[in-house]
Amino acid sequence: MTRTGEIIALEEQHTSGLNTKRPIALVCGQGAVVWDADGHAYIDCMTGHGVATLGHCHPEVTAAIQSQAATLVACSEVTYNDQRAALMAELTQHTPDDLKRVFLCNSGAEAIEAAIKFARFFTGRTDVVAATRGFHGRTMGALSATWNAKYRDPFLPLVPGFSHVPYNNLAAMEAALTDQTAAVIIEVIQGEGGVHPADPAYLEGLRALCTQRGVLLIVDEVQTGMGRTGRWFACQHFDLLPDILCLGKALGGGVPMGAVIWREALGTLPAGVHGSTFGGNPLACAASRAVLRVMERDDLPGRAARLGEKLLTDLRAIRSPLIREVRGRGLMVGVELRQRATQVLRALMERGVLAMPAGSTVVRLLPPLTIAEEQLDRVVQAMALALSDVASRREEQ
Repeated sequence: MTRTGEIIALEEQHTSGLNTKRPIALVCGQGAVVWDADGHAYIDCMTGHGVATLGHCHPEVTAAIQSQAATLVACSEVTYNDQRAALMAELTQHTPDDLKRVFLCNSGAEAIEAAIKFARFFTGRTDVVAATRGFHGRTMGALSATWNAKYRDPFLPLVPGFSHVPYNNLAAMEAALTDQTAAVIIEVIQGEGGVHPADPAYLEGLRALCTQRGVLLIVDEVQTGMGRTGRWFACQHFDLLPDILCLGKALGGGVPMGAVIWREALGTLPAGVHGSTFGGNPLACAASRAVLRVMERDDLPGRAARLGEKLLTDLRAIRSPLIREVRGRGLMVGVELRQRATQVLRALMERGVLAMPAGSTVVRLLPPLTIAEEQLDRVVQAMALALSDVASRREEQ
């Protein structure tokens, strides 16, 4: 048995079964490349669902983790901490306008859970309106805001007070708001839902509507935040000011990390209404600070914008009967197919590229913002060949 086979066999003895796994065992990574246990290399356009935004084992993030691990790892918010204080100050230098109050947690789903609680507290209202195709997480509050029935239905009843309206439909949103609506939660570019950007006029109208009705606007940037789309935060493309901003995934450079950031005008929260044992621990904060330093120094949002334009152009130049549309922003790109994406994802893996689905028919690419241009060219070549492979197999059947 190969080393990969041994790892798969061992993990299968104990795994939960919750994930559909690919038959490779990744054991090492550097930059945009990962290796399996048998030495096969892959260009990683999954990055742990967008987590490894600086690539794998970035030397400055690694050094920050090593140094902090030898200094202080555990320190809850019962006391102050140097790394936590510095991270909050440095992070809010990049957030729009008066988004200056920060709660640190351990994941995007935790950030969404906290944002829902905070919106209810700040407004004294209970209801939340979300969008069709939206994905906000799998914990019970975040799941209640998530639209897809395959995630929701096994766990009904969910948290009451949630409803969904069509994305990019301002009239439907206006009709859904009541005097009990605490918040609207939205992704400005839907990730899991198929890499669908919002219409700028819709976002402008939504911001005005929420202000008029006293409803807080929660923007979920768990996937789009931290430079992914070519700006520090995707809402900046649209001059959209959230009341509450949710971050996760890339924030820790691979270390579990999430954040909720809200407007100074909303004020602070009373002690004890929420908390997190591990949130804001010095190890995660040190890693996040390293991410911020590298992103700012190397202008990784700008790099994502430049490389993303080229990636979109090159993918749109592929002539394949399987492609319906190529869309995205920065290095968050979706290739919508005229069939299910599974076969193309498998063909890409066979050609040394790891990608992921976004819904059933979209191939999603989330490469590191540090990926070399030559590596992106190889991704495009692999995509063209994978589509050709799958189309040929269809013709043979």
